[in-house]
Amino acid sequence: MNLPDLLRIPLHQTPDKCALEFAAADGVRRWTYAELHRQAASLASWLLGQGLARGDRVMIMAANSDHFVVACLAVWQTGAILVPVNTRYRKSELAHIVGDCQPALILADSTCTHHLADIAGIKRNRIPVHGLEPDSVPHESADPPPLSGDDTCALLYTSGTTGRCKGAMLSHNNMVATVTGLLAAWAWRPDDVLLLTLPLFHIHGLQVGLTCALAAGATVLLHSSFDAEATIGELSQAHASLFFGVPTMYYRLIRALEAMSPTEFPRMRLFCSGSGPLAAEDHRTFERLTGHVILERYGMTETGMNFSNPLAGPRIPGSVGLPLPGVSARVVDADDRPVPPGTEGWLLVRGSNVFKGYWNNPEATAAAFVPDAYGHLWFRTGDMAVLDPDSRYLTLLGRGHELIICGGINVYPREIEEILIAHDGVREAAVVGRGDPEWGQVPVAFLVADRPVDTGSLIDHCRSHLASFKAPRACHFVDELPRNALGKLQKFALPKP
Repeated sequence: MNLPDLLRIPLHQTPDKCALEFAAADGVRRWTYAELHRQAASLASWLLGQGLARGDRVMIMAANSDHFVVACLAVWQTGAILVPVNTRYRKSELAHIVGDCQPALILADSTCTHHLADIAGIKRNRIPVHGLEPDSVPHESADPPPLSGDDTCALLYTSGTTGRCKGAMLSHNNMVATVTGLLAAWAWRPDDVLLLTLPLFHIHGLQVGLTCALAAGATVLLHSSFDAEATIGELSQAHASLFFGVPTMYYRLIRALEAMSPTEFPRMRLFCSGSGPLAAEDHRTFERLTGHVILERYGMTETGMNFSNPLAGPRIPGSVGLPLPGVSARVVDADDRPVPPGTEGWLLVRGSNVFKGYWNNPEATAAAFVPDAYGHLWFRTGDMAVLDPDSRYLTLLGRGHELIICGGINVYPREIEEILIAHDGVREAAVVGRGDPEWGQVPVAFLVADRPVDTGSLIDHCRSHLASFKAPRACHFVDELPRNALGKLQKFALPKP
């Protein structure tokens, strides 16, 4: 099944149901399923009239809006490849993506067009740039081309937390596999209402949020951006039943809730967190303040969703739970041999959700997969992990390239960061390795504090909870930690310790 066919199921079942509400500056704009798909079909006809062909790339650079949603549906209907890009990207980043994917045309809102004006590839190749509401969109829809489940439907550029971003090719089959798996795992219902403040240029907002909701026949309350106080207000008004966020958003929600009188969320049934590790302390604090236990899950741009804590069952702070339907996982050693539960190693995954490869990068694609004895290809996530011997829940230990080897012993930064954050006054922590002539590497911490914190007491605090060699050798206090647009920590941008 291709993605447009999946998304048309609610259209045929409940055409007059509200599919989307967008909180625009001039008021709320509401779309039924019939209206949304009708407008998408018209835009698809316009795109085809511009000469767009199956397999062409359409780059979208825009803030969240109902027109962004229409554009996504339209591009998928044409058989072209959707390339959403981060609205915070500037000239060098945009030039890299444009040069790599060679879009046939670009759709951009008024806040982003000036960032595209000086890109040499756009000028040289005469790539047309249009608004999200092009002029002369026909009212009649043309017949879309036939689509295959193996066709690439989205080219999502990795967040670049380790360097230059790569384009991950997701097929219709990949997207459908993740969406149908999540519909089952989280028991999506047509009466669900998702409050969506995540950016649609990212897989979290686009696939886990928007596409799942529209495939379920649910309603999306779309906002252009996240604001903690506004989110709390909307959730407390009994409108939404689902909210998805990243750890930074939950941190801000907690700070806002602590400054308010007790607040209830009467219709909420599920809070999810992903796109980065949620501090165990924040997990517990949110439950204390709201009575809701956050469900942590784990996914990647290249794979969609892989793991989730159960909807009905224990949700363990710091764990990402069990493999989602259709996903297989194994933890292996440095020679790609499976290790027993309880043993730390590298996480590999396989399934229909796993991407086709990196655009124009066969070398990176080949390096990303490893075959097993039966010829099955497993994707190297790059994450270190351990499976609990009893529950079989997975705990992520951090990115493999962030591993600190101190005196021949593996030290995982996340373990130290959790202890640092638990210290009174420490708001955020990032631990990295520093070269040491005796130990090879030693841990060093970068911290954001709410108030002055004594370094000696902080290191003593770590030594009281961890082996002494895991205690930071130095603590550097900074105003903020470098993060990308979705709040994911970018350790490579920290000062050299």
